Amino acid sequence: MRVVLVSVRFVVFLLLASAASALAQSGRIELVHTESAKRVDVLVDGKPFTAYIYPGPDVLKKAVLYPIRSAGGNFITRGWPLDPRPGERVDHPHHVGMWFNYGDVNGHDFWNNSTAIEPGHKGPFGTIVHTGISAMKNGAGASPAELTVTANWLDKDGKVMLQETTTFRFGAGPDRRIIDRITTLKAASKDVVFKDNKEGMIALRMARQLEQPSNKPEVFTDSKGVTTNVPTMNNEGVTGQYQSSIGTTGDAVWGTRAPWMNLTGRLNNERVSVILIDHPQNVGYPTYWHARGYGLYAANPLGPAVFSNGKEQAMNYTLAAGKEVTFRYRLLVQSGSTNTQQIAAEVQQFATKNKN
Repeated sequence: MRVVLVSVRFVVFLLLASAASALAQSGRIELVHTESAKRVDVLVDGKPFTAYIYPGPDVLKKAVLYPIRSAGGNFITRGWPLDPRPGERVDHPHHVGMWFNYGDVNGHDFWNNSTAIEPGHKGPFGTIVHTGISAMKNGAGASPAELTVTANWLDKDGKVMLQETTTFRFGAGPDRRIIDRITTLKAASKDVVFKDNKEGMIALRMARQLEQPSNKPEVFTDSKGVTTNVPTMNNEGVTGQYQSSIGTTGDAVWGTRAPWMNLTGRLNNERVSVILIDHPQNVGYPTYWHARGYGLYAANPLGPAVFSNGKEQAMNYTLAAGKEVTFRYRLLVQSGSTNTQQIAAEVQQFATKNKN
């Protein structure tokens, strides 16, 4: 009888230990740096979430997060031009994953720079070059993983205009994925002017399924008069819909201010909300939205004149030599249903935890 009791206790102990081990493993967020491939993969419980990739200017003119997946494992970002998928749009080759840059920095166009610059964009172009990984820390549960990287913003002659330090915080839950990007820019030896421009600043290019359905071709013109034609495409499976924190929806969100934006849609059978959140301490808060139905999803706080059609004065934000400025953003990819109250709580939590 005693032997049986001991055996039962031992089995119970093993079951509890196994359950505790499984619980401890759940929600693990691991960073894996493969230097030869120039990438840091972000894994949640061993499954891919996103990757910080820095292949160099021969491939990309800035480092990006690519691809980004939902908790259900579906891609929220477009594959083209790095990994084309059937039925995708093939416009704007500089739209890759999730990135951070600007269209006019001391006269240099960082936004439109790519290895396949579209006709009409004449530059001069700036390039953002990854310079190092300063810190990496894995996460689990409520503790995010952290990746800190550095980069230089170079002018057309290869001279440093800005020094960048960015910390990414990666969070995960059973039905959500979170990316915080905290980027500090320091002006090098000269003042740096971010001229009022619509092309910026934190941005994603969304998967085809998260575009807004459209039955007509579009033509978009930038600040230099360069036009881009976006053709009509088959809308099967295209389900995206923007809604801002002030209640604006659809294409009307472009050129409006709001503390956050929610892009909802379906990825295969997964309902998702892709929420981009501004921070109260950011320059130009609440940000203007450079969000288009064809899949560009961007927040730009530095272009009030162009977005307001001249109703606001040009900001022309200037960073004096040796001075720095920090921008903070959160991307929340929520699976299933969500509501305004839940998003508001997330916004408050982000604002509270990311103060200087």
